[in-house]
Amino acid sequence: MDCRFTKKNKTLIVHITGEIDHHTSAFLREKTDHALEQIGGKNIIFCFQEVTFMDSAGIGVMIGRYKKVQSLGGRIAIACAEEKITEIISLSGLGKLLPSFRTLEDAAAYTEGREEK
Repeated sequence: MDCRFTKKNKTLIVHITGEIDHHTSAFLREKTDHALEQIGGKNIIFCFQEVTFMDSAGIGVMIGRYKKVQSLGGRIAIACAEEKITEIISLSGLGKLLPSFRTLEDAAAYTEGREEK
């Protein structure tokens, strides 16, 4: 798994490539928290366009970032997830906490408060 970060206003966009599992979840959590702190942001968008797999450890990372963002008064979203990842999100109940959007633009509109989930 690899990740890179971009910023849009007060939103951190996390572009993830590969698998989010018990081998990579700690790395993703630490890097995301550090990047959010560095930009002084309060919102996160996880871009799942190139995510090929996610297990319960990945779901745990997402829930942890949800709690962190909530404590900052921000919003969190998932963007560009493929069908099998969308199914994992739905079956796990994660979609009730983190809304999913087809595009980064739609997710950004939500995190910036321009659109309701």
